[in-house]
Amino acid sequence: MRTRTFVTAALLAGAALFGTAGGAVADSPSPSASGSAEGPTEAGTSFRTATPVQPGQRATAGASTGDYLYWAVPVDTGQRATMKAKVTLPKAARHGAATWQLDVYDGLRRRQACSYGAQTRAAGADAASVELSCTLRTVRSWAEQSSNDPLPGTYFVRLTVTDLPQEDLGLPVHAEFEPAVTGTGGAYAVDGKLAAPLVPGAATGSKDGESASPEPSASASAAGKRSVAASEPEGGWSSGRWSDRWAWTAAGGVLAALAGIGGYAMTRGGGRPSRVPPGV
Repeated sequence: MRTRTFVTAALLAGAALFGTAGGAVADSPSPSASGSAEGPTEAGTSFRTATPVQPGQRATAGASTGDYLYWAVPVDTGQRATMKAKVTLPKAARHGAATWQLDVYDGLRRRQACSYGAQTRAAGADAASVELSCTLRTVRSWAEQSSNDPLPGTYFVRLTVTDLPQEDLGLPVHAEFEPAVTGTGGAYAVDGKLAAPLVPGAATGSKDGESASPEPSASASAAGKRSVAASEPEGGWSSGRWSDRWAWTAAGGVLAALAGIGGYAMTRGGGRPSRVPPGV
């Protein structure tokens, strides 16, 4: 009876622990079910002038066919980002099909491959709009220098047309851009982390402690701080401080201890044997 009671208690404790660990996964950040918040109404024209956009916001911009449009999105450790763009094409008569492309670069300006999504699409001469998307791999907290794994920091998104009739250059278009991130939990967590996220404006000094470049003016320094702050996630950078792997590891350790104690209780027998021979 005692053994059965102990096993029942151990099973209940294990269910509670796994329920807690599962809750840690469910609490990971995910896009809001409600509509996207309105974001900036312009786009940059280069990496340096990329417009910061927070995940869940919808940015818009008016441009001319042939322009390069740039946005900057913060993506943190353990997040998988999906970049979506829609281009509303001019109603004026066009001379042929146009191919649009959405490129994503990390903080080191390395072009990142898309896990899935239509990164390049051709729009016919009579098409009213074209939609593109790119879902990146899960961001790691740390990676080898020789790898091309995505790392936490600012991701630059570039939207442009790559092929079209020469006569259609300069026609007005309207672009919409919307980034979204989902948390993947500890399944993609790795040991180690970066000293700092890869964001624009991060400068390093020389070994002597002196600045590696001339000291910027006060206005330029303030503008740089605003740019870096604007490219941070709303809750700040985590840099791999916490992962639900800790919850799963703790739950596994407690269950292993309970299993050991239960096995001992089931096999230890009824106590010391009697010294009186049977039948006496």
